[in-house]
Amino acid sequence: MAMDSQHVAADASQSDFAQKFYFAAWRWHFYAGLFVIPFLIILAVTGLMMMLLTQVDGRDGEKIAVAIQGEPLAVSAQADVALDEVPGTVVEWIGPKAADLATVFRIKTETGQRMVAIDPYAGDVLLTWDRRAGWYDLADNIHSTLLIGNTGDRLLEIAAGLSLVLVFTGLYMWWPRGNGVSAFVPNLRARGRALWKSLHAVVGFWMSGLLVLFLVSGLSWAGVWGGMIVQPWSSFPAEKWDNVPLSDDIHASMNHGSQNDVPWALEQTPMPASGSDAGITGIPKGTKADINSMVALGSALGMNGRFRVAYPSSDTGVWTLNRDSMSSDSTDPVNDRTVHVDQFTGNILADVRYADYSVMGKAMALGIPLHMGLMGLWNFILNTVFCLSVIFVCVSGVVMWLKRRPSQAGRLAAPPLPAELPFWKGAVMIGLFTSMAFPLVGLTLLSVLAFDLLILSNIPAMKRAFS
Repeated sequence: MAMDSQHVAADASQSDFAQKFYFAAWRWHFYAGLFVIPFLIILAVTGLMMMLLTQVDGRDGEKIAVAIQGEPLAVSAQADVALDEVPGTVVEWIGPKAADLATVFRIKTETGQRMVAIDPYAGDVLLTWDRRAGWYDLADNIHSTLLIGNTGDRLLEIAAGLSLVLVFTGLYMWWPRGNGVSAFVPNLRARGRALWKSLHAVVGFWMSGLLVLFLVSGLSWAGVWGGMIVQPWSSFPAEKWDNVPLSDDIHASMNHGSQNDVPWALEQTPMPASGSDAGITGIPKGTKADINSMVALGSALGMNGRFRVAYPSSDTGVWTLNRDSMSSDSTDPVNDRTVHVDQFTGNILADVRYADYSVMGKAMALGIPLHMGLMGLWNFILNTVFCLSVIFVCVSGVVMWLKRRPSQAGRLAAPPLPAELPFWKGAVMIGLFTSMAFPLVGLTLLSVLAFDLLILSNIPAMKRAFS
């Protein structure tokens, strides 16, 4: 009988500990959600906008149709037509994905970058526009900086880090604990707050893995975490160039504004330089190294469909042939390829493919187009369902709070803080790990802790408002 009493006492003590930890996780989940929900909704809505615009209009004029009329004009002749329409310097040719689509040139002018779509058969100008100035770009700018520059970038970085806290505490509270299949399927027979709780928990569970993937890949664009942690992954070894001359410029110099135009795995790697006998044969001997021969070389190298050719930007610059799934050139990152060609000899100085990337470079090459919904129709459908799920989980969280909150209460009605917190050492270790991995999240957690200890604990009115 004494042994049974000891078992009962042990079980009761264990149950009490588990209950206290559950309430603590709920409280963390609640406060993280207060900050994160507006940002997650903004990210989901703008993400949907960008994907829908990509499907309908494409990017960089990729869906402007033309009628096939014999053989296309020489690319150099098309470039001349573009320059007649928009005087300046041609910096990039963007090939069509199919024979019945327009060719696009990017031209640098005194007032900025302009895009010109050309009918490659008739030689007519079809459309001109400012680069990165359309609806897609507005949504992209909101998605990345909230239109307030570095401040918006930092806020989104904090929100992404706290969203990971939201995911982990949510999964802890969802954990089946003997509920069986009901934890994986919503209880549609429930009513009121119980129904919302079931839907919130189940939808949150099914989207949690993808949310973590999207948060981590999205943080690659962030100023602090992306700049300090991710950018070293994009330092492809320049030794792969086989001792060709190197420029003082890095690949990131080819980007336009905040938009990435080169593979992530190459951004911090020095560019090769023209002006030597280095490299292997690219264009046939005796052939002029111009836009016509570069486009022909790209086709000969198997860059079928859309690829890009960037013009040399200086006397030591190179021609760069690039096909990148992140730029919507293809739907398969494994086919990504970047080729640098000496502007004087036509020799290939560097030829980098997906297989040459580091492990992290390959992960980035796969993760970024997946994040952007650029890997085909299945990716677009998956991301659309995901974005709608994010919006639903955020809205349902607010609904549950409103239903739990006392009527006309002038306070947040946060979950109660347990008098004692079991496993607090483990919670501290998780906090330290998160702080080291995501510096801005660490600063935020310290700020919240200081606010809690110095203000909430000492000002009764504030304590009531946040309880």
